[in-house]
Amino acid sequence: MEGDTFSGLGNGTQIDGKVLHTFQKNFVQVQHILDQNRLLINEINQNHESKIPDNLSRNVGLIKELNSNIRRVVDLYADLSTSFTKSVEASSEGDSSGALRSDGKAGHKRNRPA
Repeated sequence: MEGDTFSGLGNGTQIDGKVLHTFQKNFVQVQHILDQNRLLINEINQNHESKIPDNLSRNVGLIKELNSNIRRVVDLYADLSTSFTKSVEASSEGDSSGALRSDGKAGHKRNRPA
């Protein structure tokens, strides 16, 4: 997969297979964290409904863990966004076939008669 390119963005931009692998890995991490969050939220809700003092005090730690997980997800998405933007910019700058450049303008070359 490394060295392969993907041109499925619709504007002719190609993305390196290594970049796609990184995206996939990060999305798997995000999904894992979101699955953990679902379990944490269920446990927090059960503890809240039980109204048992020990369970309610346990929720403090669970909510801190949930907040930490949410920050991790935000960071992963920010990293993905930055990586994707850099990849598209790098691909577009090297492409003169009419793909959009990072400034949103077409990258057409005009051939003038000699």
